[in-house]
Amino acid sequence: MFDTILIANRGEIACRIIRTCRKLGIRAVAVYSQADADALHVRLADTAVPIGPAPARDSYLRADRIIEAALQTGAQAIHPGYGFLSERLDLIAACEANGIAFIGPSASAIAAMGDKIRSKQIAREAGVPGVPGYDGADQSPATLKREALRIGLPVMVKASAGGGGKGIRKVEAEADLDAAITAAGREAEAAFGDGRLLIEKFVTRPRHVEVQVAGDRHGNIVHLFERDCSVQRSNQKLLEEAPAPNLKPETRAALHGHALKLSRAIAYDNLGTVEFLVDAVTQDVFFLEMNTRLQVEHPVTEAITGLDLVEWQIRIAAGETLPLGQAEIACTGHAIEARLTAERADEGFRPDTGTIALWREPEGLRVDSGVETGSTVSPFYDSMLAKVIAHGPDREAARRRLADGLARMTVLGPATIRPFLVDALRQPVFAAGEATTLFIAEAWPAGWRPRREEAGARDALAAAIWLSGTGPRAAGPWGALGDFRVLGTAGRPGTSHLALSDAGTSRRLKVESRDCSFRVVAESGETTVALPERSEPTRWPAMLDGRRLTVDAVRDEGGVWLRWGAREGRVEIALAVAAEAAARQAAGSAGDSVRATMPGTIAAIHVKEGDSVAMGQTVAVLESMKLFMDLKSPAAGTVMRVAARPGATAAAGELLIAIAPA
Repeated sequence: MFDTILIANRGEIACRIIRTCRKLGIRAVAVYSQADADALHVRLADTAVPIGPAPARDSYLRADRIIEAALQTGAQAIHPGYGFLSERLDLIAACEANGIAFIGPSASAIAAMGDKIRSKQIAREAGVPGVPGYDGADQSPATLKREALRIGLPVMVKASAGGGGKGIRKVEAEADLDAAITAAGREAEAAFGDGRLLIEKFVTRPRHVEVQVAGDRHGNIVHLFERDCSVQRSNQKLLEEAPAPNLKPETRAALHGHALKLSRAIAYDNLGTVEFLVDAVTQDVFFLEMNTRLQVEHPVTEAITGLDLVEWQIRIAAGETLPLGQAEIACTGHAIEARLTAERADEGFRPDTGTIALWREPEGLRVDSGVETGSTVSPFYDSMLAKVIAHGPDREAARRRLADGLARMTVLGPATIRPFLVDALRQPVFAAGEATTLFIAEAWPAGWRPRREEAGARDALAAAIWLSGTGPRAAGPWGALGDFRVLGTAGRPGTSHLALSDAGTSRRLKVESRDCSFRVVAESGETTVALPERSEPTRWPAMLDGRRLTVDAVRDEGGVWLRWGAREGRVEIALAVAAEAAARQAAGSAGDSVRATMPGTIAAIHVKEGDSVAMGQTVAVLESMKLFMDLKSPAAGTVMRVAARPGATAAAGELLIAIAPA
């Protein structure tokens, strides 16, 4: 067994691997980029080594720096986690050259399955059925288009290399084929350095079902049952469960048999996942791909089997045989996992960034996280913050536990998809175990929207919390004014006039306060708030018009982060006089321009100063959290200034291109 393992990853998976190392008495070494210097995985490890600047290509994707860190710390093995270098042959070669064990499958297995085109050919030879499609060597756009039309629309245009939902486009109309092929190839080249594509027939009612397999270096291979991962957005999974619901016994047996057959064909020798499409109507099974690494969703398999899959990986890499044979592996109960990402589900799952003002995990559930209160969510990496897992004696118990736990969880700071996940778990289609990969589009055809909350009550509570306690409330002289208390010595209440804003709207409140009681007057009416003493600085007991409640909130000089009902968000608050002064200073600063919609890296600039542009024309491309977004001109006109350059980073709202309207 190894004494020291270096973890070539970050975030929740690095923290997850560290926990198993602790259990096995193995020293854990972390690596980190400049953006992750204060990250949770860095502090949990026994030691941590810096490996470069924030962009992954300069740090976590540098195999040479990973090897240097391993040699420097005496690590005998490297665990790559998932993503980054987990399926990169150059890291395995470097490990072999330096006498370091790679905790993963052999280079030959990764090479065989890492290329989707080759993997489909191997599967066919092994007798594993695949989706009808094209995976030939001729990659010209004309050939790809011709083959797509031959197969018959709709089709999926997919990158041959990589994974994670990158380089994938669904095409339903011939007019969209050219653009889809170009975009998928561009995204694949940027993400994986390999722009080759394949075409697959789109299964009309598809379910995404995968089988967890494990093999050792002594020829033993087993499966650890299957998982359903059909709930996806942008081809990336959001809800995963084990075992898969509503499968015929013969379908389940076929999935396990095909997975073992393919794994034996390549002499697979670590943890891996064989992914299939299952037609929800006919339950026909089609091979998709094999992921030759640990999967994000492995905790649901751990929950139903009682096994530690990271421990299995480590023991296999150390040369041990599989801990159990097939007959000894049992499935108990049901488990469901939700991926909690820093995204705005109500804005098409737009990634969000910032500092986490409060992180409060639900009790009674497993939470694999890589963040905590005070952690920074940067634009440089994937948007996933944590995985929340519920296990129960049956599927309904697991579903209810997960929905309830997520409903009780609080994340203040960057927006998360927590409210969306609660709604998804409570949807009748999901509750019945009938979700396909079309679930989100069918459940919310116009896009998901949060439930409406009592805005007036929320504002009153936020204002009372902001005015309570001591400390600065605003920058400059206005922050020193406090309540107007000329009559304070006569026992009359102090009065504050406040300006509140959030989600692009602003409003004014008058607040009369005395001790811990507040009378809040707004256009919509009057609300009374009482704030008794609290035992926790971020948990506020309150009486709202006589109704008792407890809310999570974090107060600072510029406003209040508040969990209210099903939603979390920030209410900006200032004294009215200060807000009016700031508004006058900012007057006239708006114009027709293209700004960064979120923090990210400028992937491309398509115009130069003096160019004429049409309204809606793509003028720049922004990359954030591994996603590419086209930025369009808000008006027809002339480019007056290009304030950004490709490769540069941009903050949310930063000016990129100024346009003079025609």
